[in-house]
Amino acid sequence: MLKTLMAGTVLSLALAGAAFAQTPKPGGTANAVIQPEPPGLMLAMVQNGPTQMVAGNIYEGLLRYDSALKPLPGLAESWSMGDDGKTYTFKLVKNATWHDGKPFTADDVIFSVELLRQTHARARGNLARVASVTAPDPYTVVFTLSEPFGPFLGIFEVGSLPMIPKHIYAGTDYKTNPANNTPIGTGPYTFKEWKKGSYIRLVKNPNYHVAGKPYLDEIYWHVIPDAAARAVAFETGKVDILPGGSVENFDVQRLSALKGACSTTKGWEFFSPMSWLWLNNRKGPMANKAFRQAVSYALDRDFARDVVWNGLGKPATGPFASTVRYHDPKAAKYSYDPAKAKALLKESGYKGETVRLLPLPYGETWQRWAEAVKQNLEDVGIKVELVATDVAGWNQKTSDWDYDIAFTYLYQYGDPALGVGRNYVTSQIAKGSPFNNVEGYSNPSVDEAFAKGAVAVGDDQRRPIYDAVQKTLVEDAPNAWLLELQFPTITRCKVHDLVTTGIGVNDGFRDAWIDR
Repeated sequence: MLKTLMAGTVLSLALAGAAFAQTPKPGGTANAVIQPEPPGLMLAMVQNGPTQMVAGNIYEGLLRYDSALKPLPGLAESWSMGDDGKTYTFKLVKNATWHDGKPFTADDVIFSVELLRQTHARARGNLARVASVTAPDPYTVVFTLSEPFGPFLGIFEVGSLPMIPKHIYAGTDYKTNPANNTPIGTGPYTFKEWKKGSYIRLVKNPNYHVAGKPYLDEIYWHVIPDAAARAVAFETGKVDILPGGSVENFDVQRLSALKGACSTTKGWEFFSPMSWLWLNNRKGPMANKAFRQAVSYALDRDFARDVVWNGLGKPATGPFASTVRYHDPKAAKYSYDPAKAKALLKESGYKGETVRLLPLPYGETWQRWAEAVKQNLEDVGIKVELVATDVAGWNQKTSDWDYDIAFTYLYQYGDPALGVGRNYVTSQIAKGSPFNNVEGYSNPSVDEAFAKGAVAVGDDQRRPIYDAVQKTLVEDAPNAWLLELQFPTITRCKVHDLVTTGIGVNDGFRDAWIDR
């Protein structure tokens, strides 16, 4: 079972018949866990993981993406790029309506772009090269860029560029608009009820623009703060769906093996979650490249995968996850080599200073991992102090650069220009965010490479640029890369077609159905 999980997908014998075509059955209620409870559901204002998971089934983007990150129709039925690489034309579906019955048109797209530039930091960056957005007619939108941007067709996923109703938000204070509490989208499910601390209820959109969908009548997202209680809820049948990260890793294999249970690690390809240690390049031993390299050689990534993460994940070989475009499998990597780590420590001139290690306060798995890393580092002669904090404290300390070494994991969004460069270019060194160049690494050649890679057109131009930057980053070791993370989604096998895209559950309920 564990070997199968590590390969990517665990299926129980009950799923053996899935190889045969089955006709979806309409109706039924899906009961899923959401952990933790989202702070809000207005996707233009809040972009954390739980918000995206629930609201991605209320709102929609112009495009969806398959597991290979190829674009699929969403609110746009077709799209094309001009010969100059700077003009993109989208033809919109003509039968989409907002949940209040108003039609979705090109005016909503133009408005959404302007709103998101003000409220959505990632969208603001993705749209930086958009010089204009125009509407030749109500169902055509033309994006004109100031210069080519290679991954432009990758920015239209629902969490990255959600479409927002102009007639609800135009002329209002976006942050205080009452509709933020009762979100209105075009998606397959409409918001019905939120009982804080208990559940969020979505119901079927009867006027959805894709004929025959969705199949389910309603979705209950259950809020269950205790991890053990979430596992029990699945065992007893209170919930049928445990999205990735809902339970501790040591429970995944047991729950996946239950009669009638299925598990898959698919549905995270667009996000490419990867963990690493921020190494504060600004001060102390971490300012020395040899010390940073020593840290990377001291880490036993296989132990972390096999023991701490129960086989869920794979050792990271550098700054690009293997699921990100232009990942170079030939780039040098850091193996577990304590002897080499000790030699590099000596070369760095390390004098035994105590280094503060900040764990990620996301539960028992992460705490165990911090203790394992502490042991790895102490085994090669680095003195380590674990600094305990809560989520708010972790955010504050990393945002203020008040750490020596700190755990993190981030999404890479399938393309280095969308989710990798932000962690290494000089322009992204800014206090106030735990998701940018927190380590303070600065290298003009790396800055230039990421800038060129973003505007180069086509794989033949982009790949050599990113091959070179990976080699430079591995040599400079600004961070210590750990694991490409896997977050299995566990369901009853009667739940079908929940994970059909590169963002999995986040937009999966459009296609999901229950065999009743």
